[in-house]
Amino acid sequence: MKALLASIVLFAGLLVAPLSHAGEPRTALVMFEQQNCEWCAAWFSEIGPIYPLTAEGKRAPIRRVDIHDPMPDDLAHIEGSRFTPTFVLIHNGQEVGRIRGYPGEDFFWGLLDQLMQRLPPQG
Repeated sequence: MKALLASIVLFAGLLVAPLSHAGEPRTALVMFEQQNCEWCAAWFSEIGPIYPLTAEGKRAPIRRVDIHDPMPDDLAHIEGSRFTPTFVLIHNGQEVGRIRGYPGEDFFWGLLDQLMQRLPPQG
C-alpha cells in the first residue's frame, strides 16, 4: 500500500512539475488588466475560452497581471501599462512585442500572429 501511495505521489509530482517555477513556460502572453474593464471582459468572452486550445495559447500561455497590483518580480524589467487590456508577448524574460487594447477578435488574431512570428522557431 505504501509503495502504491509513493508511486501515486511521484506520478502526481510529474504531472505538476511543468507548472512549477523551474518549468514555467519560456514564452507567455502577459495580459495587463483591471477590474471593470469592458474590453478585458470582451476579450475573455470572445477569446478567453478558446485561447488555451490554440497553437498560440499552447506556445504562449496567458498570464494575467492586474495593473493595480505590484508588478511580479520576474516582470519588473518589463514596462507595465496603464491602458487595459495590454498584451505583452514575453520570451525568455524579454519583451517581444505588445498589443495595446483589444481591437476585436479578427484583428486580435492577426496582431498576435505578427508578434508570434518574431519568436525563434520551436525546437
